[in-house]
Amino acid sequence: MSRDVKVINPDMTIRQAAATMRDEGFGMMPVGENDRMIGTISDRDIAIRAVAEGKDSSTKVRDVMSDGVAWAFEDESVDEAVKIMSERQVRRLPVVDREKRLVGIVSLGDFAVQRTEIQPAAEALAEISKP
Repeated sequence: MSRDVKVINPDMTIRQAAATMRDEGFGMMPVGENDRMIGTISDRDIAIRAVAEGKDSSTKVRDVMSDGVAWAFEDESVDEAVKIMSERQVRRLPVVDREKRLVGIVSLGDFAVQRTEIQPAAEALAEISKP
């Protein structure tokens, strides 16, 4: 899991979000407002919901972000995180503590790096990739 997590504001432009993602090396970022996660935005959201729709780079993050944040608790098992990722068909998942404070993001790549976690990662990818 990556603990180097930044949260972006929903009123940022997608250009600012894309630049932050590029500069920080993130493919997805949580979107927060009033100390709460309200969604996520990914490079794919920007490409599909903004660029492909002809939206301007000044479009607000809130207009193209994914609503309804799914997360895993930091003390849950890898299997539980994989289950959530499979059900939600996401490749990255915010991780929170029991006070629901963001502590990191886990990705399929994180599972695949650990030899013992290759099977759960493969299973998750198979589920995520289903149409």
